[in-house]
Amino acid sequence: MTITTITHSIPGSSGYLDMYPERKVSVFRNPYIVGLTAVASIGGLLFGYDTGVISGALLYIKDDFEAVRDSNFLQETIVSMALAGAIVGAAAGGWINDAYGRKKATVIADVIFTLGAIVMAAAPDPYVLILGRLFVGLGVGIASVTAPVYIAELSPSEIRGALVSTNVLMITGGQFVSYLINLAFTQVPGTWRWMLGVSGVPAIVQFFLMLLLPESPRWLFIKNREEEAITVLAKIYDFARLEDEVNLLTTQSERDHQRSDNIRYRDVFKSKEIRLALLAGAGLQAFQQFTGINTVMYYSPTIVQMAGFHSNELALLLSLIVAAMNAAGTVLGIYLIDHAGRRKLALFSLGGVIASLIILALSFLNQSSGSGMYGWLAVIGLALYIGFFSPGMGTVPWTVNSEVYPEEYRGTCGGMSATVNWVSNLIVAQSFLSVAAAVGTGPTFLIIAIIAVLAFVFVLVYVPETKGLTFDEVELLWKQRAWGNNPEYAQNLLQNANHS
Repeated sequence: MTITTITHSIPGSSGYLDMYPERKVSVFRNPYIVGLTAVASIGGLLFGYDTGVISGALLYIKDDFEAVRDSNFLQETIVSMALAGAIVGAAAGGWINDAYGRKKATVIADVIFTLGAIVMAAAPDPYVLILGRLFVGLGVGIASVTAPVYIAELSPSEIRGALVSTNVLMITGGQFVSYLINLAFTQVPGTWRWMLGVSGVPAIVQFFLMLLLPESPRWLFIKNREEEAITVLAKIYDFARLEDEVNLLTTQSERDHQRSDNIRYRDVFKSKEIRLALLAGAGLQAFQQFTGINTVMYYSPTIVQMAGFHSNELALLLSLIVAAMNAAGTVLGIYLIDHAGRRKLALFSLGGVIASLIILALSFLNQSSGSGMYGWLAVIGLALYIGFFSPGMGTVPWTVNSEVYPEEYRGTCGGMSATVNWVSNLIVAQSFLSVAAAVGTGPTFLIIAIIAVLAFVFVLVYVPETKGLTFDEVELLWKQRAWGNNPEYAQNLLQNANHS
């Protein structure tokens, strides 16, 4: 007997949907869930816009502040202070999500982000600018935890991957919009102030729209607010499936309350299943950053200039093309993640990333030859990198982290994994220019390529396939990985499932 044999009747499982195909939910036939996803994904837009806008704004900040122009450390700090704030925001965001709900966490993130945008736009010197970046980072950190979890908990299992990946699309779309904004303000007085200040607009829009949206039904069940949860679920499922989903959530809620009474938060990570889930989730988040994505996005205009294109406007235009490919690749990822699956998509993505990084490394290693061909080859390498990265390693880590943790600890565990992402992000952003200056840009990209090889092996060994699985099936999957096909343990799980 294997654990997977007990999941065929769970609402949303592949076995359940095979028995009742008419109960399957389609994205485009349910405008309600599309609207919820779109509004929640504005958090991703904030994330992406902030990631992209600073790369262009930095070119003009250096023109206004001589201290910044003369110091790689100040340049890296302006970029990295948002990441430092995001680390704190992500760590606190997990607790805020579990204690106060996904909706309130989103609203708090919007308020903090807007405050940061105002401070940045009005900054009289680099140090006030750095303070504004800190506030923006706090907001982005909370949003990076909240949006994927909120969307995942509202999503039917059969389309969960695509809907959570929509948040990643908004991240890449935000990066693309940031480059458009950068280009639009290149000839406007106070260039970089406008670039940074307008980032508060989507936060204000999301703040007011979130006031109209419901809380996550799964969080409501955990907090014994069943009637509110059922009202939300009734707008997502037909009556027959609604009844099954409510029965399942009721049973889960009772079980989770009993488990929560027996397990304290400080003891939860003694669970082998949760440790395995955190290893997979946090590992993916770390490798997403260490394989170089934000090296490319933060410093793409600078990389383009290093490749021999010295005009600020041309550097921004080429970076805009890279950002457009990033968004287009994410659209492809939205389709593939629920068809090819998370694991296969990540492996394919990493294979292409390794090849692209080698092209980038060779381009910069031969830059001294004076041939303009290598400058263009570097730009092609950047574009290929984005083309391979965005459908897989761009979407998979956030999707996997929204679905692999137990319900009552999903915010906390998701916050921990997001914190790993931001810490890794900070290390890369704070060190890239310095490492490139010390060993050269070509060798730096070779180092990243080696890390991508390690990421490929990690996915092969530690990341299971979760395509189409319900949250209950994912939890059982980790139990199976933790304890194997132990007949006595499987029998206990079978009995628990039958009681539910």
